[in-house]
Amino acid sequence: MSNNAAERAIRPLTLGRRNWTFLGSDNGGERAAIFFTLIQSCRLNDVNPEAYLADLIGRIGDHPMSRLDELLPWNWKARVA
Repeated sequence: MSNNAAERAIRPLTLGRRNWTFLGSDNGGERAAIFFTLIQSCRLNDVNPEAYLADLIGRIGDHPMSRLDELLPWNWKARVA
């Protein structure tokens, strides 16, 4: 058994550790953690993170609060233009 998969998964975070030391504030750190979580969730669900975030930002203002679960990475479907 090896832990190569786990080490590869955390590699981007450890490489950027020095860059993320000073995020400006505790709130900045919390926001960064939210984005890292969303991006990793996209990767785990075979969703393109860039397309997902671009679509999410465009949709979130008009989307009803009662249906926010539709926008989660594992339920997300890109709008066809």
